[in-house]
Amino acid sequence: MKIKRHYEKLEQFLEPNKVLVMYGPRRVGKTTLLRDFLAETKLRYRFDIGDDLSVRAALGAQEQKIIKEYAEGKELIVIDEAQKIPNIGAGLKIMVDTIPGIRVIATGSSSFELLGQIGEPLTGRKRTLTLFPIAQMELAAQVGRYDVKQSLSDTLVFGGYPEIASGDLSRAQKEEALKEIVNSYLLKDIFELDRVRSPKGLMDLLRLVAYQVGSEVALSELGTQIAMDTKTVARYLDLMEKAFVLFNLRGYSRNMRSEVTKKSKYYFYDNGVRNAVVANFNPIENRNDVGALWENFLVMEREKVRAYTPIHANPYFWRTWDRQEVDLVEEREGKLFGYEFKWGNTKVKEPRDWCGTYAEASYEVITTENYLPFVGVPDLTPHTIKTRRPRVGVTKVRH
Repeated sequence: MKIKRHYEKLEQFLEPNKVLVMYGPRRVGKTTLLRDFLAETKLRYRFDIGDDLSVRAALGAQEQKIIKEYAEGKELIVIDEAQKIPNIGAGLKIMVDTIPGIRVIATGSSSFELLGQIGEPLTGRKRTLTLFPIAQMELAAQVGRYDVKQSLSDTLVFGGYPEIASGDLSRAQKEEALKEIVNSYLLKDIFELDRVRSPKGLMDLLRLVAYQVGSEVALSELGTQIAMDTKTVARYLDLMEKAFVLFNLRGYSRNMRSEVTKKSKYYFYDNGVRNAVVANFNPIENRNDVGALWENFLVMEREKVRAYTPIHANPYFWRTWDRQEVDLVEEREGKLFGYEFKWGNTKVKEPRDWCGTYAEASYEVITTENYLPFVGVPDLTPHTIKTRRPRVGVTKVRH
């Protein structure tokens, strides 16, 4: 089964004399999306891969004559794995500045390389899209709400990589596919960097973070546990963020002394990758970490919703030193929206300091009964969500 992606119609994002930059982890379908688009486009195009030495020579030379010859007769230039081309940002800048009407698509799996090369040169000349593993909103559009809910337990264990979510694979085949993704693809760019002197140390750090999903982490504590200095821990975590392995959620505060702000929470972009790192693919009913898996799943699905829909928000977590907490806080529309994630049917009381300090904020508990609208799958019939409405005259906004 082939699942249609949110960015299926790439032509709507193309603009003359601008570069469409598409980021995302390896193996999430960027190349497939490109090839499907190119098979239907009526534009005269050129498609190349950053590994090609001749392409590197042409676009990395930063010579206007060579770049014009390279693009001659084409309306669209597509470069897959563009981060492998030296000075690619400067080369693309010359292209869009000197060739009237040219459109460009550049993809990259490692934002730490591609962002560094194209950020400044292409200021005002690019549009950026991020492609994630399959989102629940994409899957629901294909198979419907019922099947999405039926597959939830599997999704928490095996994640949403296209070959996992859309393939008719056995559990053993899914496990092998995820191990291959982690070992051969996902960390490849990081291990190739000179700054990573200890691949083993990086993997030890990644496993340690995997066991602490949903908990605040301190760099000094992580370093102590794996005998690594704090600066190296910070550098490795930063690399794993930029390589789309880890997602960093920071604490929210309005400078109350009681609020935790200096620590971060780390989540995996994909549940299946997290479980591959800790080598645990046991079914949900046989696990003691289902709460962490549920939280990781919801945090990242909500990140996909924010990327794919017109929801502009800054995400945080909120916690006080006496352990009152809100799993996810969205700062948007001038308001605060608090969400607590619970796998079971345990009753949850709104944190006293949250409602006392942020009277204008809302608070909602997300469970398996009401999670679909939260992850971008609209309700078929209207229903009432149990949530505290914000006070002081602020109207609650439905999600």
